[in-house]
Amino acid sequence: MVDTFVTHYLYRKRGIFYFSRHVPLDVRAHYGCDGIVRSLRTKSHSRAVKTAIVWSEYLEQAWANIRLQHLGVLSLSPVVHQSHGSVGPTISEALETYLQLKGSGKGELFFTANRRAVSYLIDILGDLPVDQYTSTDAARFRDALFARNLSSSSVKRIFSVIRALVQLTLTEHGIQTPNPVKNTYLPSRNDVRERPPIPIEDIHRIQTECRQTDDDLRWLIALVSDTGMRLAEAVGLAIDDIKLDHEYPHLILQQHPWRPLKTATSERLVPLVGASLWAAHRIVDTQTGPCAFPRYTTEARANANHASAALNKWLKNHAPEGCVIHSFRHSMRDRLRAVQCPFDIVNQIGGWSTAGVGNAYGIGYGSDVLHGWMKKAVG
Repeated sequence: MVDTFVTHYLYRKRGIFYFSRHVPLDVRAHYGCDGIVRSLRTKSHSRAVKTAIVWSEYLEQAWANIRLQHLGVLSLSPVVHQSHGSVGPTISEALETYLQLKGSGKGELFFTANRRAVSYLIDILGDLPVDQYTSTDAARFRDALFARNLSSSSVKRIFSVIRALVQLTLTEHGIQTPNPVKNTYLPSRNDVRERPPIPIEDIHRIQTECRQTDDDLRWLIALVSDTGMRLAEAVGLAIDDIKLDHEYPHLILQQHPWRPLKTATSERLVPLVGASLWAAHRIVDTQTGPCAFPRYTTEARANANHASAALNKWLKNHAPEGCVIHSFRHSMRDRLRAVQCPFDIVNQIGGWSTAGVGNAYGIGYGSDVLHGWMKKAVG
C-alpha cells in the first residue's frame, strides 16, 4: 500500500531514482518554485521507496507548519527556510564536501571510516538532507547498528563520524537546527574484544622463526615485536628513518606523504634492540628504494591493511589463539611495566598520549635513556 503511494513520487533517469513532488499552491510562495526534485543517488527500488517515504512525511509536516504559522499558530517542528525547494545537502553530498575540507593530510583510514559510516546511515535511514534527520532517526540508527551485531565501540566510532560530519555541514550552510546525533545515548555493552598480549616465551619463539625464514614479512614482524610500534608506523617507514650508525640505534617516526601518523604524540624516537635491531639491519642491507617495505608501500601510499592480513595469517599458526600483530604492542607495554619503567617513558616509547599540560613541555627523554629502558625490557 505504502509502496504504491510513494512510487507516484518516484521516477528513474539513467537507472538512478529521483524524488519529485509538486509544492501545494498555498505554500508555494515560501519555496519560490512549484516543485521539488532531488536525486536519491540509488538504483535500488527498495532503498528509493524507503527514502521517498521519509522525504514525503517530512514535507507534509513542513507544509503543515507553514500553514500553522500563517494562521498565527506556533509551529510544532522546525520549518524549512531554504528557498527554491532546497532543504540542505543530502548526507552523501555533505560527505563529499566534508572529505574535501577535512581530508587534507589524512590517511586512507579516514576516508574509509567516513564512507563506511555514511553508507550505514543511508542504508538504514535513506540519503536525506542533513536537516531532515531527527533525534528519533538517530535512535533508530543506533538500534539498527546493534541489531547487525556491531560492537558498542564500533557503533560509537560510527556515531562520532556522523556527528562531526553533520555538525560541520549544518554550520557551513547556516542551518539553524540541532545536530540530531549529538545527544544520542550509546550504551556500553561489555562486548569489546580485547587483543591479548603475546607471552614472552612465544615472542622469543616467533623471533627465532623470523630469523630462520629471513624475508621481508618476517623483518616486519621482528621490527614490531621488539619496538611495540603500530603496524602502520612500521609499514610506512622510509630507509632514512632507520638510524643504525648512531651510538644508540633507533628509528625516527615522522609524517610522510604516503603515511600520516595517528596522533601528535606518535612522532617520536624508537630505540632498536634485540630482534628489531636485527630486522633494521636486514632492511637497510637489502632494500634499494626509499621505502623500508616496498611490498606494501610506495611514495604515494602505505597499505597497512594488506600487511596486517598477511602477517595475521602467518601468526595464526605461530601465536596463541586470539593474538594478532597488534598484540605485540600490548606485550611491549607489559614488558616495560615488568622492568618498572617510569610511566612517562613508557608513553614516550610507545607514542601513547599522556594526560596533563606539563607533559607537553620540553623535548622528552634522550635516546640514551630510552635505549636503556628498552634494553632492560627486551633483555
